[in-house]
Amino acid sequence: MYELTTSRLGLKKMSPDEAPAFFELNSDPLVVQYTGDGPFADVAAAEQFLRNYQEVYRQEGYGRFSVYWLETGECVGWCGLRHQSDLGETDLGYRLFRRWWGKGIATEAGAVCLRYGFETLGLDRIVARAMSENVASIEVIKKLKMSFLREDLFDQHAAVLYQISKEDWQQSNK
Repeated sequence: MYELTTSRLGLKKMSPDEAPAFFELNSDPLVVQYTGDGPFADVAAAEQFLRNYQEVYRQEGYGRFSVYWLETGECVGWCGLRHQSDLGETDLGYRLFRRWWGKGIATEAGAVCLRYGFETLGLDRIVARAMSENVASIEVIKKLKMSFLREDLFDQHAAVLYQISKEDWQQSNK
């Protein structure tokens, strides 16, 4: 069922049947505060987004994953890699329900996604960007041993761009 697992989490490709959870996730203004995304209009809009996202998996061979708490099977959010063809890079992204914040889940899911990117997909470099005000997300990025690359713009907001190479990832995971 899951494509990736950790001791606490199961990650799988996003599916249209998860629309109610994704609608709820994006309905929390604090969850989407630094994302550039707004809420879905309704569950049907979330379902359509998830149906359309299946094309990402077909075209790129990978994409974001839904993240589940193994103990209960509850969806806690999403995490994963996404190829940004217009920028020529693959980025790591994540979004969690607020009730799951502060439990190390973004770091744990991010770490298994980096391993997947380097070991399974054979990527040479992965980036992550966050709005400069999103201190919690930047802390996750730093915990993943990503290095500051430059200041950037994200959805017309001041942002930071971090990166990790396969070589640096291998060194930090010895």
